[in-house]
Amino acid sequence: MKTRTLLSQIVLCTLVFFISALADDDGKLRIIVFGAHPDDCELKAGGMAAMWAAQGHHVKFVSTTNGDIGHATMAGGPLARRREAEVKAAAQVLGIETEVLDIHDGELMPTMENRATFVRLIREWRADIVMGHRPNDYHPDHRYTGVLMQDAAFMVTVAHYLPTVPYLKKNPVFLFLSDNFQKPYPFTPNVVADIDAAFEQKIRAIWNLESQIESLWATGDFEGVVPVPADGPARDERFQQVRQRFYNRDARIADHYRDLLIAQYGADRGGKIKTAEAFELCEYGRQPSKDELLRMFLIK
Repeated sequence: MKTRTLLSQIVLCTLVFFISALADDDGKLRIIVFGAHPDDCELKAGGMAAMWAAQGHHVKFVSTTNGDIGHATMAGGPLARRREAEVKAAAQVLGIETEVLDIHDGELMPTMENRATFVRLIREWRADIVMGHRPNDYHPDHRYTGVLMQDAAFMVTVAHYLPTVPYLKKNPVFLFLSDNFQKPYPFTPNVVADIDAAFEQKIRAIWNLESQIESLWATGDFEGVVPVPADGPARDERFQQVRQRFYNRDARIADHYRDLLIAQYGADRGGKIKTAEAFELCEYGRQPSKDELLRMFLIK
């Protein structure tokens, strides 16, 4: 009886999968980005996501924890619901989809259950590109997001693993989001994307993440809150402060990897790019050629 039920589930899931695939098999890229908290994807890949979406490609952000301790005065369910609403609003600005997993902030672990969740999400999205943190990041949720992403890199192609979700016959390209950590080796990008055309859109998306704007980003810790003014010149001033903070951040990436920008875009354009996002190819998953990778990131 159990075997018959499992087979029925597999047949049903496979049918739904292929009907869905036929409905939107438009030749566009399908990208899924895993960030540890409801803000990581937006900060690290929001510009690129907006540019992909503008060209009709399909992008999904996944927050692997619900962020329910990431605030000075709020916690638990109310904060988790607030942060989910924030990233949903940000996704509307970017023109993408988003999902927040029901895992407590600070408690993500590289379990078999979570591995299956990553595999399921990648397969269901039928991803061409998968991105996430490096596994030597400072925060355990970031590290384990990276571990789980890498663990999924082979399993998404294994037919008899998680058979209720059809496996991918073509392994996606897996990449790491940028960071500044040096050990055991520093972040070394294979592609640096010009996001000047999408930077303002990225900032409008980030502006929705008010729980972080008023807490961690305002104070540098979780010891206080600086509320965002509701309206008027004070609100406009606060927006400009947030914009400048993240402009400086993305400008540092452009300046740090200027040689690679020039190599990719040519001396004239590459030398003028103001803001950028950088990504490192993971040695797991499909290994595209340099030209294919650049085309994936809308460079050629």
